[in-house]
Amino acid sequence: MPTALVLSMAPMAKPTRYWLMKSEPDVYSIDDLKKDGHTLWTGVRNYQARNYMMGDLEDSMKPGDRFIFYHSNAEPSACVGVGQISKVRVADPEQFNKKSDVFEPKSSKDNPRWYCAEVAFVEKFASPVSLETVRLETQLKDMLLIRKGSRLSVQPVTKEEFEHVAKLGRKRLSPKGVSQPGDKP
Repeated sequence: MPTALVLSMAPMAKPTRYWLMKSEPDVYSIDDLKKDGHTLWTGVRNYQARNYMMGDLEDSMKPGDRFIFYHSNAEPSACVGVGQISKVRVADPEQFNKKSDVFEPKSSKDNPRWYCAEVAFVEKFASPVSLETVRLETQLKDMLLIRKGSRLSVQPVTKEEFEHVAKLGRKRLSPKGVSQPGDKP
């Protein structure tokens, strides 16, 4: 008697993806996320970054993905912690706020133009991983963060890059409290 091969029609779960998300610490910091527990990642006004947060495409975010929280325009600019994506494709409420710097008059609640992700706090690094350290670490030489002209506030990172940055950040490495070039994880 022949045996039947049964294939599941259930969609395969997408593997966890990893991201780097930038915020200026005087606008919203890792300490703010730690205190709040979760927040909407609002104010992103770049279509590629927005598309990552919509969850529609193969290379976009999904709930459960992890991200490196990066303090930009800081002294020093640095990777400072880890967060997790809770929801994707959330209409950015700032686009409807006429007092907001990122108000979008062409958006409506029925037809929003800008989307964001809801994110949750996971951990704050023991030592921030400075941009200088990222530039000098051979394992991080291909990160989008250090590519010339790359300014996206939301960008993918590889699992290996994510794990290496997290390993560096989890160690107390210098008296200044910042991972220094050449420090061993």
